[in-house]
Amino acid sequence: MIDGVPKMVAFGELMMRLNPPGNERFVQASQFEVRFTGGEANAAVMLSGLGFRTYAVARVPNHELGQACLNYLRRFGVNTDFVARGGDHLGIMYLETGASQRASKVIYDRENTAMQGMAPREFDWQAILADADWFHFSGTAPALGENVRRALREGLAVARQLGVTVSCDLNYRAKLWGSADAKAVMTELMPSVDVLIGNEEDVAKVFGIKAEGSDVVRGDLQVDSYQRVAEQVAKTFGFRFVATTLRTSISASVNRWAGMLYDGTSHYVSRTYEINPIVDRVGGGDSFTAGLIYGLVGGMDRQACVEFAVAASCLKHSIPGDFNLISLNEVNALLAGDGSGRVQR
Repeated sequence: MIDGVPKMVAFGELMMRLNPPGNERFVQASQFEVRFTGGEANAAVMLSGLGFRTYAVARVPNHELGQACLNYLRRFGVNTDFVARGGDHLGIMYLETGASQRASKVIYDRENTAMQGMAPREFDWQAILADADWFHFSGTAPALGENVRRALREGLAVARQLGVTVSCDLNYRAKLWGSADAKAVMTELMPSVDVLIGNEEDVAKVFGIKAEGSDVVRGDLQVDSYQRVAEQVAKTFGFRFVATTLRTSISASVNRWAGMLYDGTSHYVSRTYEINPIVDRVGGGDSFTAGLIYGLVGGMDRQACVEFAVAASCLKHSIPGDFNLISLNEVNALLAGDGSGRVQR
């Protein structure tokens, strides 16, 4: 931290996001909207808007698309000085936004990307993590292969040496790897993690620890069951905090949204928001992560921390794209009970 301004470092792949306008389907689209994204970068953008110094660590091609990606992140306040350049292919995420009972769909083009070709020597972790308060990664990074894992292990070792708090969003993606591989790799990395974040399914898919009695497809989430899961993983890996988002999907357009936080002693559960209609849910979990980091670094009490994270990520669902471009005043207004959406003049 320099002059009271926290520093957050985000390690993970940067991608181009292509989606048909509105709720059009892939098969009917004649054009695609272009944005750039990455789970860890999404969290960095929100924290930048809330006053953090944020840094992306990744590898993108040394051509115009790679530059466009970096320019896009810089536009929203994320420092890209530590992003390596090389390779030819920038990962792509195609998104079809669902509505009502039709689910959203994602198609990945993430084979042989610039990120997968990285080498640990491309990253000076001592410089990257100097004065850092927080280092964040998600499960989508190690899912990309051994090159990324080697670089990540080096970063985690330096973070431990420098006393930097480390968070991990399990962020399991079945289209990137299977449960068995995810369990083996993530189990190895967990001793370096202080704060674990996930959703209703992640811990079950990665570690095989299930919330008994819950059915995410039917929208039946048993909070006490997830609390027991949090206790079990915290005990197994020694996490300081375990946080979980709680999404009840009524349809693609209507969700209930909440979260919980466990500090090794007590559980803290947020209020529940009904989001109707959803504009764009992608990046909601990353916004929850960013809100959690904001609260923990800022010294909020545990209940206030999870309430802030859930309120901030609730607002994300109203914003097109992956970035949560909200202000502190907007989050605080929602926390104070103003969810009316009235025009501000």
